[in-house]
Amino acid sequence: MSSADTYTRRRGEIEHYFDRTAADTWARLTSTAPVSRVRATVRAGRDRMRDTLLAWLPADLRGQRVLDAGCGTGSFAIELARRGAQVLAIDLSPQLVDVARERCLAQLKAEGAPGSIDFRSGDMSDPALGAFDHVVAMDSLIHYRTADAVRVLGRLAERTEGSMVITFAPASPLLWAFYGAGKLFPRSDRSPSIVPVSQTALARQMQAQPAMAGWQLAGTQRIASGFYTSQAYRLQRGGA
Repeated sequence: MSSADTYTRRRGEIEHYFDRTAADTWARLTSTAPVSRVRATVRAGRDRMRDTLLAWLPADLRGQRVLDAGCGTGSFAIELARRGAQVLAIDLSPQLVDVARERCLAQLKAEGAPGSIDFRSGDMSDPALGAFDHVVAMDSLIHYRTADAVRVLGRLAERTEGSMVITFAPASPLLWAFYGAGKLFPRSDRSPSIVPVSQTALARQMQAQPAMAGWQLAGTQRIASGFYTSQAYRLQRGGA
């Protein structure tokens, strides 16, 4: 199976899960509603990760166009708009995009925030989305094989002038065990497995990606909170 085929198939699995199986659960997780102890650790980890990525972006984003790739219910997009960014927030799941649009747009208007958000459903790597000053991809590449995720980054890098702040699931014996169990015992209602990524392999594949020539690693940070573990990367175009 070609790389394009594996990416397309995986993208379809992710869309099906988040749009038809987990939209309500995800909307609850990303709200302030009570959740289980396990999900509370995930919520706390995602909050810390969002703060980490936001700290790597300019405090003043007025006049800048930012892609929120895999926007979910919009918690990152609204923070970008508060900084003045023109945000294009995209997700595979139309249901999650509807939740994000309902949550965020009225709130931004009430606050008089200086930025704006254009919510869309579709593929984050679509060239028709245009060019950006910055790209955010928080936990939106973690379900893809490393090679497929790096190709997506390459497509985004070609159209990004400043920085990309992204996350991957760092490889560990425990995560590999969970991944193997998911492959051996698939269930139709299970979330698409998170693919563990070796930092060495990730760096090697990014260096080998022609579209990422001139990009450099400007920072990295691991966030671990109970059942949530994710590795943040700040990628910056040379001289940016």
